[in-house]
Amino acid sequence: PLTPPRKGEGNGGVAPYTTSDHTHHGVDLGRIAADFADLHKSRFGFIDEARGLIVEAIEVECFGGGSDLDEPEREDAADPLPDPELTTKVFSNGVASDAAVYRREKLGVGHVVDGPALIVEPNQTVVVEDGWRATVTPRDHLVLTRARPREERRAVGAEADPVMLEIFNNLFMSIAEQMGLVLQNTASSVNIKERLDFSCAIFAPDGALVANAPHMPVHLGSMDRSVEAVLKRAGGKLRPRSVYVLNAPYDGGTHLPDITVVTPVFDEADENLLFLVASRGHHADIGGIAPGSMSPRATTIEEEGVTIDVTPLVEDGRFLEREIRGILGSARYPARNPDQNVADLKAQVAANAKGVAELNKMIASFGLDVVEAYMGHVQDNAAESVARVIEKLDDAEFSYEMDQGAAIRVKITVDKAARRAKVDFTGTSEQQPSNFNAPEPVTRAAVLYAFRVMVDDDIPMNAGCLRPIEIVVPEGSMLSPKHPAAVVAGNVETSQAVVDTLFGALKAMAAAQGTMNNLTFGDDRRQYYETICSGSPAGPGFDGTDAVHVHMTNSRLTDPEILEQRYPVVLEEFSVRKGSGGRGKWSAGDGVRRVIRFLEPMDCAILSGHRRVAPFGMEGGADGETGRNFVRRTNGGLAQLEGCDQISVDAGDAVVIETPTGGGWGRPEETPSS
Repeated sequence: PLTPPRKGEGNGGVAPYTTSDHTHHGVDLGRIAADFADLHKSRFGFIDEARGLIVEAIEVECFGGGSDLDEPEREDAADPLPDPELTTKVFSNGVASDAAVYRREKLGVGHVVDGPALIVEPNQTVVVEDGWRATVTPRDHLVLTRARPREERRAVGAEADPVMLEIFNNLFMSIAEQMGLVLQNTASSVNIKERLDFSCAIFAPDGALVANAPHMPVHLGSMDRSVEAVLKRAGGKLRPRSVYVLNAPYDGGTHLPDITVVTPVFDEADENLLFLVASRGHHADIGGIAPGSMSPRATTIEEEGVTIDVTPLVEDGRFLEREIRGILGSARYPARNPDQNVADLKAQVAANAKGVAELNKMIASFGLDVVEAYMGHVQDNAAESVARVIEKLDDAEFSYEMDQGAAIRVKITVDKAARRAKVDFTGTSEQQPSNFNAPEPVTRAAVLYAFRVMVDDDIPMNAGCLRPIEIVVPEGSMLSPKHPAAVVAGNVETSQAVVDTLFGALKAMAAAQGTMNNLTFGDDRRQYYETICSGSPAGPGFDGTDAVHVHMTNSRLTDPEILEQRYPVVLEEFSVRKGSGGRGKWSAGDGVRRVIRFLEPMDCAILSGHRRVAPFGMEGGADGETGRNFVRRTNGGLAQLEGCDQISVDAGDAVVIETPTGGGWGRPEETPSS
């Protein structure tokens, strides 16, 4: 066994793992331990001092020179180019054209195929675009070259090369996606590992969102406030190999279960801050008055769980486990499963470390000046794309009633000459005594999402999308509450309502189900949380889709096998409610019915909306159906629950959730006959 490292020694303030017997059969165990520590730190961003390292085996690999690849050139000249097998339509660069189809085995040395064309092989199809040419070489290679020069193009809204802009758009998004894969693979909880209730993103040194993976819109549009909070509270203390954590809703967060981990990225000299990377995960429990930390009975932030202000999570590569456990256990209603919290936080640190490594690779490949320039260009391009959408909009307003009687009101004023819009929520209901209050970052996230999805261009959602938009949110309203108002439903429920309000004003589509149907259950040992899907809404020219998550949630449901393996429940039914979507010229998708039976006594809570008010249809389309919640007791009785309710269930009891459905678009009688 090798003892854990000691702070203050070795590289980066962390000593290598040590042993009383540094050699064993001539093998330097101390060197192995030190190499392991360095590798762990580079891959995951920290060293875990709570665990020792045990060397169970030594493996030696020998490498020898391989033989050269024999690839003779063919000297025979090919016959004339054979006739194509057939001609088919292909769609490329926005136009449809005729393309000749050739079989690869019939092409010989010297054959030249001009695009548009398809070359079919047993295991792949090579697409030769218009303006390109494929040539068979003497080694039987297929080489594609440009047959005519590329037309001169200019990137929208940026003095940047359009090809390089596309490369960096995808590079930044790819890094965030790789962060997400690391988080998924290393997380412990079902909520993050299986349901994918997390998000990863890259930020500029000032905290502006540069790019994100296609994770959770409600996270991605609000995470910049968390990064800004870290810069404000720890800016002068930021150091390489340091990581910060927070979830405080009134200082950069959204609701307490969403914990954000932020890692700064410095230059090679460890002097200048270049980027920040962040990951946010919804932890299955963070304390509070009910397992799962989503109680409808919570009326103050204290009753919702543990608040984490900006605090160090890693210092000099050392994970501060004792300190974070102290925070998780210090609240009036502490976290029930700190082991799982810590495991998921380590996974978030590891995800950030992947982002740091990939950004450093990008800088090494392109140079810091180029990377920094395109960090700005991708935001400029996003701003221009949204400005072009605003040019086509008109002034609008809309009011949206929620089940509790509160109303969200929005007025959108468009300045077409300046290509700017003002989104004003004045008139929205005051801060609520319930927990349906949405912190201001959540409201901004909903606005960012709504305008981003109206852009047809393939761009990452980033801070540039909000440049042409002025957002007015009255302080003290339910969209910008004051401490200590409870906020847990604001993030998941009110955010959905804000999006529907915006799309209603813009006449982009009918209402979606307008809720996430948040179901939590558990006890002191196990806690589970899920959101339940429904049909997507209809819009001008399109029907909705059955049984999908929409708008501010982009998670998935846990596989039944995993759910039943990890928790004492049986998934009795998960079915589509045929014909439940709002009808119209274009109809909404159908909702679902979900029945979960418990094998042990548990606490259970539901936070949901549209159990009283039906989601609206538009332009003559029918409203969707309201949802319903039930508990089926072991004696066979079926009792209806409120939209927001909390109960105790016994072994044999079951919870039944029928989700509301989106609205239809257009009058049904206008539907063309089939």
